[in-house]
Amino acid sequence: MNGLEKYFEKLLWGSRYMVLVAVISSLLLSLLLFVITAVDVFALLVHTFDYIIATSEVRKVLKIELVAHTVGSIDGFLLATILLIFSLGLYELFISDIDEAKESDQSSKVLVINSLDDLKSKLAKVILMILVVTFFEVSLSMSFNSSLDLIYFSLGILMVSLALYFGSKSSH
Repeated sequence: MNGLEKYFEKLLWGSRYMVLVAVISSLLLSLLLFVITAVDVFALLVHTFDYIIATSEVRKVLKIELVAHTVGSIDGFLLATILLIFSLGLYELFISDIDEAKESDQSSKVLVINSLDDLKSKLAKVILMILVVTFFEVSLSMSFNSSLDLIYFSLGILMVSLALYFGSKSSH
């Protein structure tokens, strides 16, 4: 029975390499999102020239669109960063420590992950920032047709503020 148990434990320990599928997939998706968002930023820079030569009436519309696209780009980069942190964290938790990061004097504390809870808390903070940025992006295109819309918007700002407050409290 001891030989069977040893073989089974070896099989179980080796099964952790299945996580490499998630690590590689997340890393590729992160790279893809970085490229897509960089292309969007380049297109945004091209449209900035349209803003410069536009009339003042057209500038008002373009300004809102440019700010919304800028916020959307921040959203894209944050999501790509989540995927990068997720892939690095999974690798360190299940496969091996990243020796290159430990030897580097430019090692970031954001990427130091010691447990699954540590990974979850880092991801939760970045997800919270994505939600804040998305709320800001949506608020740029909102139109207030009644006082109730303004009250809902104010409640939304209050909820975002509370989320940021409690998020910062949890890190101390």
